[in-house]
Order: sequence, then C-alpha cells, then structure tokens
Amino acid sequence: MIELAPLWLTLKLALSTTLILFIIAVPLANWLTGDKNIFKVIVQAIVSMPLVLPPTVIGFYLLLAFSPGNAFGKWLEEWFNIRLVFSFSGLLIASVIYSLPFMVHPIHSGLSSLSPSLKEASYSLGKTKWQTLMKVLLPNIKPSLLTAIVLTFAHTVGEFGVVLMIGGNMPGKTRTASIAIYDEVDAYHYYNANVYAGILLALSFVILLILYTFNRKMQQAKFY
Repeated sequence: MIELAPLWLTLKLALSTTLILFIIAVPLANWLTGDKNIFKVIVQAIVSMPLVLPPTVIGFYLLLAFSPGNAFGKWLEEWFNIRLVFSFSGLLIASVIYSLPFMVHPIHSGLSSLSPSLKEASYSLGKTKWQTLMKVLLPNIKPSLLTAIVLTFAHTVGEFGVVLMIGGNMPGKTRTASIAIYDEVDAYHYYNANVYAGILLALSFVILLILYTFNRKMQQAKFY
C-alpha cells in the first residue's frame, strides 16, 4: 500500500513554487526585455545556470549555504530561529532557484516577440509601465504564460537531486514522490514504485495535453 503523503507534498511544492516564480518572473522577464547592458547579460546568465548545472551541484551549494554550520545558515537560526536544511521551506527555496529559468524564459520570449508599438501606444494613452505590462502586454502572450506555468509545475514535480540534497528523505516533511520512487526501487518494492511512477506519468501527460490543446486553440483563433 502506497502512502499519499509524498504525492500531496509534491503537489504542494509544485503549486507553491509555480505561484512564487510567476510573481517573480513576470517583472524580471519584462525588465530583461528592455535594452541590453552588461548587468542584464549577467542576470540572464545567472537565471539560466540551472539549465546547465547538474542538480547535485546546485543542491550541494544550497546545502552549504543553509547549513547552521555556515555563516548564512547560522545567522538565520540565531536571529530568526529558521533552519532551512531538511525542511519544506528549504525545499521551496531550492525549487524556486532551480526552476527559475523554466518560468522566466518563456515569458521573456513572449514579451520579446511583441511589437514595440504596443508599449508606445499604451504610454501615449497615459498608461504606466505596470499598467502596460498587466493590461496590454501579458494578455497578448497567454500561450507563453501558460507554457511557463506548465513547464515550471512539471519540472518541480520531477525534481530529485536538489530535493534530496536539501530536504533529505523525511517522511511527511520532505519526502516527495520522486524520492519515494527511488526508495521503493531501492527496497525492491517495484509495485509501489510503479504506482508512484504511473501517477506522475499520467499527471505529466495531462499537463502537456492541456498545454498543447490550449496553444492549438489559440493558433486557430488567430485565423478567425
């Protein structure tokens, strides 16, 4: 009999990560869309690093940073009584960092594809930059927004290396579905591993099906 806790924890982590990253990525992607300078290039490189770094590298350095034995982790524990290692909060921060490019890149790509005349027309009507972003630009990149949300959610659901490094394997607290699959296989409980894997497989398929169906309808709507 499988436990439902890893599945609920995985969904909680994926939903929380997606929501936080959406709030962060929209203004960040919009800022990156403007005129390029060396500072923006550096920020773009930092945002993209999780795409090329092994998850264990990111997890290792986050583990060092969050550990109470190091300056930052010690400061958090002494001043705020917060310990991020082996906690859901630590998992969430690690997931936000690791999934950042999956939210930022699609939104940035969508905003970059829009005509500059949209901004200019909005500004000429007296709209602020924030109003222009929320009421003019974002409604015109709905497929990109959905792609960013879906990719971030799906990527978080499948996280393993970063989650294991930061959260360990604490049942009911940091044991996600991907870690549960590893544990079941390691214990030769292939039936349980198959159930967990099947649920994640079905969830991933449904998510991608929704994404492609929505984008197809959006493409068809352009011709009518």
